[in-house]
Amino acid sequence: MARTVDLVGDRWSLLIVRDAMDGAATFTEFRDRLGIARNILTDRLRRLVEHGILAQEPAPSGRRQTYVLTEAGEDLFTTVVALRQWGERHAFGAGEEHSVLVDERGAAVPELRAVDGAGRPLGTRTTYVRKVSRSTGPRAGTAG
Repeated sequence: MARTVDLVGDRWSLLIVRDAMDGAATFTEFRDRLGIARNILTDRLRRLVEHGILAQEPAPSGRRQTYVLTEAGEDLFTTVVALRQWGERHAFGAGEEHSVLVDERGAAVPELRAVDGAGRPLGTRTTYVRKVSRSTGPRAGTAG
């Protein structure tokens, strides 16, 4: 978890990934959508490219670069949806309007939930992290 947060856990990186998933591809598009300072955007785009989450490609005009999600970046989709849905449940007041993620038919995306192999809901009381000890190999531990 700590490695993941180090790669994509800051606010701007996640918002850049979200906007890339929503079609943003150029420095200007990211800057205009996010209202982010140029130096911060430059740093976050560089880091996302270095970590293999975004890749740079020549723009059709050939004058500039565009940013596209890599396979690793695309793989963050479920994470972004989960964070969005958490926010829809907990970051808005009762009755406060907010955007809704919909599928290609316009239907709201169903709530994501962790389930086991048989489809039963999982939670903090039904899971644990099996930690790896350098000296003895895998062992049971707690989430964190």
